[in-house]
Amino acid sequence: MYPSAELCRAQQAAQLDRAAAATLGNVRSIAEKAAAAWGVEADLAEGRERRYAKVVQVREARERTDLLLSENPDRGLAD
Repeated sequence: MYPSAELCRAQQAAQLDRAAAATLGNVRSIAEKAAAAWGVEADLAEGRERRYAKVVQVREARERTDLLLSENPDRGLAD
């Protein structure tokens, strides 16, 4: 299961806050690297979510087309 873009952005913000509050250089460095990694994952998640939305849109259009091309004119009207 992939994390959502919203979760990734929240984690990125948390890591940036941690980096800003860090007094030790190594803690700040690690938090900044983690924030960058969460940012990359958020970008990937946004791409996945866009592709999924497009798939759903195509699937719904195909289902509407199938109802129009049916040999049974009552198909789909029972809903």
